[in-house]
Amino acid sequence: MSNNLISSAMASASQGMQAQSFRLRVVSENLSNADTHGYKRKMVTFQNQFDAKTGKDILSIGNVTLDQSIGERLFDPAHPLADAGGYVNMSNVDMMIELSDAREANRSYEANLTTFNQARKMYSGLLDLIRR
Repeated sequence: MSNNLISSAMASASQGMQAQSFRLRVVSENLSNADTHGYKRKMVTFQNQFDAKTGKDILSIGNVTLDQSIGERLFDPAHPLADAGGYVNMSNVDMMIELSDAREANRSYEANLTTFNQARKMYSGLLDLIRR
């Protein structure tokens, strides 16, 4: 494996770790706001973009969108956010979905970290061979 392939593997793994780190941040925001009235769950998309300088696809964070599904409606006419009928819209965050997203992002992060470490070891081994 050449030096260029090793550095490419390290760069790809690094991009993956950055993307999954961002995804974990969004999941933690969702979990933090699960009890906030009217909060809309945030969702992250990823996309591959062609980098003309390197001639390779790079992973980038796409749009952060809001889940437009309706949260639970509670009857609480005394609440300051109650509508004319006395109902309050709760957040649409589902804790089980968020926890499974967090687990998936964590595992993807760990897989990218393992890939990065393996490429780093290979690079170090290559440097040792060159020094001899």
